Amino acid sequence: MRVLVAGATGVVGRPLVGALRARGHEVSALVREESRAPDADQVVVADALDREAVRSAVSAARPDVVVHQMSALRLLRDDPPAAFAQTARLRTEGTAHLVEAARAAGARRLVAQSIAFAALPEGPPALDEDAPLYVDAPDPGWAATVRAVAELERLVSAGGLAGVVLRYGTLYGPGTAYARDGGTGQRVLAGKLPLPEGGAGITSFLHVDDAVEAAVAAVESTATGVFHITDDDPAPAARWMSHYADALGARPPRTIPATLAPRLLGWFMTHQLTTARGAANDRARTALGWKPTRPSWRDGLGRE
Repeated sequence: MRVLVAGATGVVGRPLVGALRARGHEVSALVREESRAPDADQVVVADALDREAVRSAVSAARPDVVVHQMSALRLLRDDPPAAFAQTARLRTEGTAHLVEAARAAGARRLVAQSIAFAALPEGPPALDEDAPLYVDAPDPGWAATVRAVAELERLVSAGGLAGVVLRYGTLYGPGTAYARDGGTGQRVLAGKLPLPEGGAGITSFLHVDDAVEAAVAAVESTATGVFHITDDDPAPAARWMSHYADALGARPPRTIPATLAPRLLGWFMTHQLTTARGAANDRARTALGWKPTRPSWRDGLGRE
């Protein structure tokens, strides 16, 4: 098949191009800067926020399937507010442009990246895809992020294509924040990521390699819908943070009163470590025939 990967320079997009080519697909890479493009059968250049440029680039690629891996999260270390604001625009405006262009170019299928940790923190430790999203979170920044996620998922599902939404868990592995040289890894090594007492927030992790394989499975499948793409081991912060620090060779995280956490860590990190829920991957296993090759974060978190 002819597959267009939008966001082909990212931590998932770049290896995905190679994985799809290894499966025999003809792959076009949609990038903003040609100098950063991966090896692909074709490279097309467009700013995802430029409607006409996206339409022209997708038309040139003539894809059967479009894969949306666009984000601006590479800016997180230098400018977190800008990274989240730009990513929200890519999830809303950028997705709308891509859906329109894909339809005009005759594509039949759209696979899009979303997140598995945007659910309202109510219910069991690991929620399924029917759980409501946290669109009214008390933090304005996180509420805006979740609303952008909801709009992306709406556009993909109602865009007139066979739409698939892959809600990735918290990514670890090379190039992520949880790599040794990533932002979170560096904070743990410096002793600057304390654990709020209790540490009951649940995280569902996902290795980058498994994110790539899930996207390949979604491209080749006929299934549609929203799927959690996570490992099999949802973990409370008190468990995974201790393991992570040990794997990095760092001191165990110090414990702080939960009441101090929002001031010291910010709202989102406090939410992740104290109240967040994990995500169950049963539907992806059944409908996409995918399962993680790294069933637990214990197999690599902090070691790459």
